[in-house]
Amino acid sequence: MVSMIEWSVTIAAIAFVALVVFLILTLRKLMGTLAETKETLSDARKSVNTITDEAEELIHEANEISADVKGKMEAVDPLIESVHDVGDMLHDVTSSIKNRAALKDSRKTVHTQETDENKPLRIKLK
Repeated sequence: MVSMIEWSVTIAAIAFVALVVFLILTLRKLMGTLAETKETLSDARKSVNTITDEAEELIHEANEISADVKGKMEAVDPLIESVHDVGDMLHDVTSSIKNRAALKDSRKTVHTQETDENKPLRIKLK
C-alpha cells in the first residue's frame, strides 16, 4: 500500500508540475506582449523621427517667410511715411483754408425758391 507520505509527495509533485505549466504559459504570453510592445515602440520612434524632421523643415520655412515679410515691410516703410506726410500736409492745408474762411466771416446768401413771405433762404457757408 501507498503511504500518506507518498501520496503527499505525489500531490506536491503534481501541483509543482501544474505550477510550472502555468508559469510557462504566463511567460509565453508575457513574451508575446513584450514583442508587441517592442514593435509599437519602434513604430512610435519612426513616427516621432518623421514628425521631428517635418517640424524642423516647417520651422526653417517659417523663418524664411518671416525674413521675407520683414524685408518687404522695410521696403514699404518709406511709402507709408510719405503717405503720412501727405496726410499731414492736407490737414495743414484744410486747417489754413478753414482759418481764412473764418477770418473773412463773410456770409453768402443763396437765392432759391421764395417763401410765402418773399424772403430768400439764407445758408451760411464756413
